[in-house]
Amino acid sequence: MDIGIISMRYAKALMEYTKGTGAEERVYGEVRMLERSFRKHPDLREALDNPILTIREKFSLICTAAVGDGDVSREFFRFITLVLKNRRESYLQYISLTYLSLYRKLKHIGVGKLITSVPVSREVWERIRDSASTLLHARMELHTEVDPSIEGGFIFDINDFRLDASVATQLKRLKQQFIDKNRRIV
Repeated sequence: MDIGIISMRYAKALMEYTKGTGAEERVYGEVRMLERSFRKHPDLREALDNPILTIREKFSLICTAAVGDGDVSREFFRFITLVLKNRRESYLQYISLTYLSLYRKLKHIGVGKLITSVPVSREVWERIRDSASTLLHARMELHTEVDPSIEGGFIFDINDFRLDASVATQLKRLKQQFIDKNRRIV
C-alpha cells in the first residue's frame, strides 16, 4: 500500500474519533509534540522500526515523545494502541503530519516560520503573528528560528509562500547581477 493512503486513512479516522469525543484540541497538542519529537530525534523513527522492541516498549516510547512524563488522553491512548496492533508504527510520523494538516485545515490555522539572524522579542513576535493572522483570516502558529548565516534581515515562510529579505540573499542577487553584466561586456 502507498504511504500516503495509509497515513490519510489513519489521520482521518483519528480526526473523526476526536471530533466525536470532543478531544480534538488535546489530541492535536499531543500529535504536534509527537511530530516535533520525530523531527528533533530521527532515531525515534529507527527505534519504532526496530523489531526487537516489544509493543509495550514502543507504546511507552511514543507516549513519552508525545507528552513527556504526563498522561496521554484516552483518545490518543486508543489510537496508538490501534496503530501498534496493526503494526503501522513505521507510518506514525506520516500519520502525525497528515493529522496536523487536516486539523489545521479544519480549524483555519496557518503555520508560519520566521528566520532571523538574531532573536526577536516577544512583542515583535506577537505583532508579526497578529499581522499574518489578519491577512490570512486565520489563527496563526508562528515558529521562530535564529540563523546567523543570513547575516541580517529575515526570511518569513507562511503556508506555501516565502518572503526572503535576508542580507545574504540580497548579496547573492547583487553578485549574480554583476556576473551577468560582465558577461555581456566581454
